[in-house]
Amino acid sequence: MDTKEIKVIDGVLLKPLKVFSDERGSVMHMLRSDDSFFQKFGEVYFSTVNPGHIKGWKKHLKMTQYFAVPSGNVKFVIYDDREGSPTKGDIQEAVIGADNYQLLRLPPLLWYAFAALGESPSLIANCADLPHDPEEAVNIPLTDKRIPYNFHKK
Repeated sequence: MDTKEIKVIDGVLLKPLKVFSDERGSVMHMLRSDDSFFQKFGEVYFSTVNPGHIKGWKKHLKMTQYFAVPSGNVKFVIYDDREGSPTKGDIQEAVIGADNYQLLRLPPLLWYAFAALGESPSLIANCADLPHDPEEAVNIPLTDKRIPYNFHKK
């Protein structure tokens, strides 16, 4: 398996993950405390996204998130509007899930939204470096013109 780390937007990391399968089922790795890019543990939670629905736009002000999609497939869209960032104005799309099992590291101050692909709900695992704090995140509508991306346009 290729373990090459791929970066596009400054600070975002996509890393292929290992899956071990046999007739009994599968073990799907996500994140280890000795990974070179791991910072600290805050909380782990799971969420679902239903087909035909989009969650976002959201930006965390302090939190780094590590996402994996063990069931289904999800398209993440990330937008960088950080002042002084070498990738300011860039958009990155990442499709991860059962068909492309990877870890997505999302540092703070980046806008993101995501949608399930396919006909059934997708399960997202999120290991964050801080416990949830609603005061630490900003949300805007998917139609906000500050982000030059349209999920509904092919």
